[in-house]
Amino acid sequence: MERTRIAVAGASGLIGSALVRSLTADGHEVVRLVRHAPRGADEVRWDPERGQVDAAGLAGCSAVVNLAGAGVGDHRWTDEYKRRIHDSRVHGTTALAEAVASLDERPRVFVNGSAMGYYGETGDRVVDESAPAGRGFLPELCVKWEAAAEPARAAGVRTVFPRTGLVVSRDGGAWGRLFPLFRAGLGGRMGDGRQYWSYIALHDEVAAVRHLLDRDDLSGPFNLTAPEPLTNREVTAAMGRVLHRPTLFSVPAPVLRGVLGEMAGDVLGSARVVPKRLLESGFTFAFPGIEDALRAA
Repeated sequence: MERTRIAVAGASGLIGSALVRSLTADGHEVVRLVRHAPRGADEVRWDPERGQVDAAGLAGCSAVVNLAGAGVGDHRWTDEYKRRIHDSRVHGTTALAEAVASLDERPRVFVNGSAMGYYGETGDRVVDESAPAGRGFLPELCVKWEAAAEPARAAGVRTVFPRTGLVVSRDGGAWGRLFPLFRAGLGGRMGDGRQYWSYIALHDEVAAVRHLLDRDDLSGPFNLTAPEPLTNREVTAAMGRVLHRPTLFSVPAPVLRGVLGEMAGDVLGSARVVPKRLLESGFTFAFPGIEDALRAA
């Protein structure tokens, strides 16, 4: 990709901050969407939950990347927090898509984050991008989240939805919480351990987003998950091998439900999601296996 001006929402998050580092290292000019008053030309004011964005600040951007949203695993899912999860994604995406569509000179691509939660519970069934949405809070949220980008697509802007899996990183997300437990020898399987976890190394996540930015022939949904999903039991064993720690503990499903509430369904649920379209597009994973991904983290 030639050096360009790229706007990133969610630039302070796990994926966003890694993406910004990658883009700036290659000489791109990154404009961050922020909630506070802009402190320089590299910041644009927005309020995702209220659906407000300074569209003029996006002028001259060749791409807009939206990775913003309240953390799904940051709090127990009260009705109030579920509303925040919803509004930060759906209202924020609507505002950005409408801002993109309103520009005289529009960006050539709008990459709008999504999640493998789109598919819901899949059990042992392998699902790719052709599978329908599941049922429940997260699948319904993902459907609305992606639909909110319609103003940009309708305006002729290439629109892409990276449906991201569990990102393997020590700096945040699910693994940010798992690594300390396993290092302390307190790690183990969750529930019966048979549920599939579709993961992706942070390095591959960023590389895949950049792949989607670069390729003018790619649009629509792309699963950003490693090629071979594994069960929680297999992931647990790999964590033990890589960190040289025992994995004797287990957390029974009733305990998880008691601690996490409704969110426990997504920890105990099975998502056997594969990146069919990403592989067909020619993308190559640097860390396709779980031990590779864990060591990279």
